[in-house]
Amino acid sequence: MKKYLPRIVDEILSFKLRSKGAVWIRGPKWCGKSTTAEKFAKTCLYMQDEDTREQNVALARISPSKFLQGETPMLIDEWQVIPFIWNQIRREVDRRDEFGQFILTGSRLPREEDEIESDQHSGTGRITNLVMRPMTLFESGESNGQISIGQLFKGYNPEPCRCENTLDDYAFLTARGGWPKAVGCARDVALQQAIDYYDGIVNSDITEADDVSKKPDRVKLLMRSYARNCSTQANNSTIKADMLTNDSSKLDEDTIHSYIRALKKLFVIEESEAWNPNHRSKTAIRTMNTRYFVDPSIGCASLGLGPDGLIKDIKTFGFLFENLCIRDLRVYADSIGGEVKHFRNSAGLEVDAVIVLRDGSWAGIEIKLGSQSLIDEGARNLLKLANDIEDGLPKPSFLMVLTATQNAYRRDDGVWVVPLGNLRN
Repeated sequence: MKKYLPRIVDEILSFKLRSKGAVWIRGPKWCGKSTTAEKFAKTCLYMQDEDTREQNVALARISPSKFLQGETPMLIDEWQVIPFIWNQIRREVDRRDEFGQFILTGSRLPREEDEIESDQHSGTGRITNLVMRPMTLFESGESNGQISIGQLFKGYNPEPCRCENTLDDYAFLTARGGWPKAVGCARDVALQQAIDYYDGIVNSDITEADDVSKKPDRVKLLMRSYARNCSTQANNSTIKADMLTNDSSKLDEDTIHSYIRALKKLFVIEESEAWNPNHRSKTAIRTMNTRYFVDPSIGCASLGLGPDGLIKDIKTFGFLFENLCIRDLRVYADSIGGEVKHFRNSAGLEVDAVIVLRDGSWAGIEIKLGSQSLIDEGARNLLKLANDIEDGLPKPSFLMVLTATQNAYRRDDGVWVVPLGNLRN
């Protein structure tokens, strides 16, 4: 049995259990939700265990209050199998009037999602959400963590340092992904995990998301097109045109929208919203989302690319490396109460990531695979963004070019250059 590698969400989950009656951990399959939840739970109910599934479902229907009896915190794994239990959990939280009663995990949103989120059934004040993603490089031991996002926000000025990861290493880490089952495995076994995950999505998971049958060949086309447009603001029309080059049957944007919506329900894709600094930028903000997978390995599997293929196709590697960085930044930002957005205005100024904290402080981050000219370009964009923000709004806590190079340092213009393998929360 593998040793448990501590996760950044451990501390977040611990706090949420001390401050709310129930916690709903959302995230893709295989990202470690159940394993992490088990570290905190005193009672565990597994809704996809074939030995106990039927009796658990029957008891939940006949006597939901008895189903929820047990030492707390109680884990209900893949709770979306019995979405009707939501209301009973709310009632139990109210009745017991104690924090830390239940942990729910799920690798897809329940089909009754709209009903659950309605005012009548809302868990507001009782059930809090926690998003869990595949492992960051810091969690998997492939970042030395010498540069802390949280400390940079506090004004710390760390010493220059070095990262031993090479471009070949980042190609492998992009194609392997952050799946816990893959970490520490032999290279060929590690790379197979993302391929198996992708096959599961195509052949069964995407249909289970909403009970609408979907053609596997068309799902493959969609995911391949989405991967080609990863890290861009491509609209559904662009994806449709790309798919039609290989799909002779009728294809409309509503179909594409339904497929993408199903992938979102499975937490396979996670788009980045635009940052609008209180509508006070000197130029209009473009608000289209940037396309990302929850883990870049899904994009690699969709395109049939391994580490060697990424090195040979450096442009595609650049887009998927950006996805790798965004994955890690999201986890790091969550741990300090932040969100990751992107910035793009009508004048053509674009910045890949903006981390925004609840107190209004923010940091701009450009993602560049390597060369000095690209790093210089990224630094110029960041300085333009800082100058574009009107007086009266806070100046950035820091500006950073996040790279696949091997040295972390602060430039003369104040912009940090940091390898992803140096970063942590």
